Amino acid sequence: MDKDRIKAFADKVYGDMAGAMAMGMAFVGVKKGLFSAMAEQGPMTREQVVAATNLQPRYVEEWLAGMTTAGYLDYDPDTGTFALPDEHSYLVASEGTDHFMGGLFCAAPGLLSVAPKVAEAFEQGGGIRFEDYGPDFAQALDLINSGQYEQRLTSYWLPQLPDVAERLEAGGRVLDVGCGVGRVAMTLATAFPSATVVGLDPDRESIRLAEKEAAAAGLSQRIDFIAETTRQYTPDQPFDLITAFDCVHDFAEPEATLQDIRSLLAADGTLFIVEPRAADRLEENVNALGAVYYGFSLFHCMTQSLANGGPGLGTCMGPAKTKELLGEAGFSSCEQLGIRSLTHLFYSARP
Repeated sequence: MDKDRIKAFADKVYGDMAGAMAMGMAFVGVKKGLFSAMAEQGPMTREQVVAATNLQPRYVEEWLAGMTTAGYLDYDPDTGTFALPDEHSYLVASEGTDHFMGGLFCAAPGLLSVAPKVAEAFEQGGGIRFEDYGPDFAQALDLINSGQYEQRLTSYWLPQLPDVAERLEAGGRVLDVGCGVGRVAMTLATAFPSATVVGLDPDRESIRLAEKEAAAAGLSQRIDFIAETTRQYTPDQPFDLITAFDCVHDFAEPEATLQDIRSLLAADGTLFIVEPRAADRLEENVNALGAVYYGFSLFHCMTQSLANGGPGLGTCMGPAKTKELLGEAGFSSCEQLGIRSLTHLFYSARP
């Protein structure tokens, strides 16, 4: 055996474990406001960070040391101060923006908490149902995506479908399938006050949270949130636009669900899909984002589909399978849109 390769792989394993520990520490940094307290403040002593956060000194001390060793903070041994670089703050202390990455930290504990049950599923089959992750995980997923939905959906993504935007401005009807806690529906309702907006999700806890968020935003009268599947839902009128963001690969019955969606669309309506940016071939996914997405798949997307008797398409379903599913569901056309994104792919389909 190649001893240098053994050493290099040992270093990688330690690096991967360091990454897992960094995720946990960064989760605390987001949840307890440590990153926000240090943003744009320059070098700070431990005492100054404690005063700014009102947190326990010993915990803050260990967190500062850990985040320094993980490369998130800069440390000056001469002054004993810690600093969050502006370039790091841009990504971890920027909640609500389209570049905030803190939601990943909040999702990590939920994903890894089910690892023992997923290991059992390797032998027993089945998987983890979405409702078993609890409301904190639904909110973590929202934290990952909310900034992009709020900042890009109506300003950049939808303008790629100008006829759709025009119909919504004139009072069209839009349905968000797999609405989660309602971020897409609320963004659309805010941008198109004349439109009819409906959010659909089979998870009752997500719908409860969506209704709570809509009420806080003053949008309760503008959006109907419904805890049903596409098979159960029977609206009085078809929809001009149906959105399915980060959920087609989760479907337990992808072809049947897409057929349901097609039946809910107006004859000249549009299905707008957003899916994780993954290539069709494994060798093209051998990178950090690919590892993140396969981890999400194993511990969430694939397993929750299998738990419901589905095919477990997984997070890295890819463009070819997406287009194949749409064709099998009876859509007459499918176009991969030229929207630029480091993390997502975009499709429009017509009945």
